[in-house]
Amino acid sequence: MRTPPPGLVFRRLEVPTDLEGPAGDDFRAFTAVRNAIYAEIAGNHDEDADPAEILASYRPHEHADKRAWLVELDGEVVGRLAVNFPQEEGSRTSYPFVELLRAVWGRGIGSAALTLLEDLSAENGRPVVQLWAEHPDAPGARITPPTGYGSVPDDHVARFFAHRGYRLEQIERKSVLDLAASAERVAALHEQARAASGGYRVVSWAGTTPPEFVEGYAWMKSRMSTDAPSADLEIDEEAWDAARIAEEDADQEAAGQLVLVTAAVHEVSGELAAFTELVIGPDRGAATLQGDTLVLREHRGHRLGLLVKTASLLEWRRRVPGSPRQLTWNAEENRPMLSINELIGYVPAAYIGAWKKELPAD
Repeated sequence: MRTPPPGLVFRRLEVPTDLEGPAGDDFRAFTAVRNAIYAEIAGNHDEDADPAEILASYRPHEHADKRAWLVELDGEVVGRLAVNFPQEEGSRTSYPFVELLRAVWGRGIGSAALTLLEDLSAENGRPVVQLWAEHPDAPGARITPPTGYGSVPDDHVARFFAHRGYRLEQIERKSVLDLAASAERVAALHEQARAASGGYRVVSWAGTTPPEFVEGYAWMKSRMSTDAPSADLEIDEEAWDAARIAEEDADQEAAGQLVLVTAAVHEVSGELAAFTELVIGPDRGAATLQGDTLVLREHRGHRLGLLVKTASLLEWRRRVPGSPRQLTWNAEENRPMLSINELIGYVPAAYIGAWKKELPAD
């Protein structure tokens, strides 16, 4: 393992109440280096975030313990790192990330950072460490996860994690949709889905969750942690309730985000049966990101996935006409959702590897 260079500092971030003052400046720097790193990886700025969005995601609450650091080399910010300790009862997992500008790769900084985060995971009783990394496509050797679905190049990032004892467990496909070019097709597919989904109606909201939908929405958010394909990753079952929904609504408002939730209601029972979320930051001319999407198992087989996805996209075009593209992420083995996306017109843009390591017992 390389000895990290002199002048390397991992500086712990203070989470301020706002972006004013030195602590706010640190979050601006944290955001700026994040955006620069993501642009290096993707070759575009579609995943840029606003400092207010980053700040809102790190404010303390009872469901997660997030800690973050700036990576500085000779006084310059060259990366960032963080770890999230879920607060579900009995959780054994931690979710770290180490993100560095390419100019400082290969100097021992990543190894030193990951050692810090793994040591913290062990100290906090989290022996299962799981993280995600985007792998731009490249020729040459590839790595396939145990699921048998998808692969990533055996690149610098893959070799780094493998050397550190991580195993590739799952591949996610990042897909992109041209929102303007797909509009006519989306409208036609929505009519097909409506015809096939008798007994269900579509509802949507942005901002505060309507009281009549809070309970059903919270239940579906809970089911996301258990029903989405997760390969051999260790995923804690999340508990969502009205208070947690209200907290998320408030965080999104503080971040300046517009979040559109579109759901299908089962007419007979009145229960929510499926939902999807679209998200955009304060810049309404930026790319749109996909939030969660789920059809409850007991309501599958009625084309509800296509129904809520197309209804959401139609409503989004009315609300945010300036957003050019939408990005979404799906496990490669999630063929039902990938089939819907492909039908709508999403095309693959990149692949993300989910990496897992079990720390040795003391």
